[in-house]
Amino acid sequence: MSEVIDRFMRYISVDTMSAEDADQVPSTPGQMSLAGQLADELRSIGAQDVSLSEHGYVFAVIPATAGCENAPALGLIAHMDTSPAISGADIHPQLVKDYDGTDICLNRELDIWLRVSEFPDLTRYKGQDLITTDGTTLLGADDKAGVAEIMTAAAWLIAHPEVAHGKICIGFTPDEEVGCGTKCFDLKAFGADIAYTVDGGSLGELEYENFNAASGKVSIHGASIHPGTAKGKMKNALLLGMEFQSLLPVFDNPMYTEGYEGFIHLDQMSGTVEEAALDYIIRDHDRAKFEEKKKTFALCADFMNRKYGEGTVEYTVKDSYFNMREVIESHMYLIDNAREAMEELGITPIITPIRGGTDGARLSFMGLPCPNLCTGGHNFHGKYEFTCVQSMEKIAELLVQIVRKYAN
Repeated sequence: MSEVIDRFMRYISVDTMSAEDADQVPSTPGQMSLAGQLADELRSIGAQDVSLSEHGYVFAVIPATAGCENAPALGLIAHMDTSPAISGADIHPQLVKDYDGTDICLNRELDIWLRVSEFPDLTRYKGQDLITTDGTTLLGADDKAGVAEIMTAAAWLIAHPEVAHGKICIGFTPDEEVGCGTKCFDLKAFGADIAYTVDGGSLGELEYENFNAASGKVSIHGASIHPGTAKGKMKNALLLGMEFQSLLPVFDNPMYTEGYEGFIHLDQMSGTVEEAALDYIIRDHDRAKFEEKKKTFALCADFMNRKYGEGTVEYTVKDSYFNMREVIESHMYLIDNAREAMEELGITPIITPIRGGTDGARLSFMGLPCPNLCTGGHNFHGKYEFTCVQSMEKIAELLVQIVRKYAN
């Protein structure tokens, strides 16, 4: 088994599922456990200035080689946590060698299959080796594949001091999946001038655009009356919540959108006749369209209050992150260098907008330009997640090739 896959298998054995609405970083103890292991491993391969913060951030440095001291300090970043959408505990990865292009049985006892008809991307991996789940957990390629690839590239560079490069700053972060990956990120301590997150999908993906993002919360105050005597008195908060949803544009819904199209997504709804709560996420790549979606959200609430009485609907809209393109457009050499490195290794670049967010977006607006690179994984956040062995090995090579681009 190659070094990158050996590392990946070790890392996914640690349960690092992050937790929503936790009051500390990292949000779960497993993340600190893996952070400690990674810090020890960095020391063992010869990285310098290895640190583990109280919040679970692992930083390390590979010093510049002689003559490259004035090159920009390049950061490579991946997150350690896995999504709380599905369990990341007791993962049983399955190695499918020389994949034959047909459906893959993940769990015969539970009759769970990874079917080509549902996931046609599988066909591109015929003849290669895949790592899948057993159908009961996620795999953890998001983003332990990125962690393994960075660690493997770092070990190779340290073992080959003849390869010229500038200062390399390595960062492994907690709680990206719950939106807190940069909450306690110390840019000064990290020490990079520019960086890449390694947190994307299939081999060749290169991303410098992401959604502008906001969260929207709606609280609806109804009036509960015995249904036998409710005429003219009851105000059913659940029905008012359904009415609020019906006022939003029908096709501004993720099930109808792709590419650069944004959406307003009802993520959660709960309540009773007396009180109801609706949680939304609002997304768009275009800042003007993003602001218009937030305005529409507010107008729906205002209409409901005019119809049913002031105070019936309370709402908040809170910005989460913005499209990193606004920052990266002034640093397009980051994209050009990554694309050239891919082409030199025979990788076809796939430059595509992220229909989501990344720590790189927040870091870019904090002052660290930080586009996103591929990891080789697919179907993140679910039991159908898989990754390709050959892709992960190639991405470790790609990181070395990108590092070389910043030697002067």
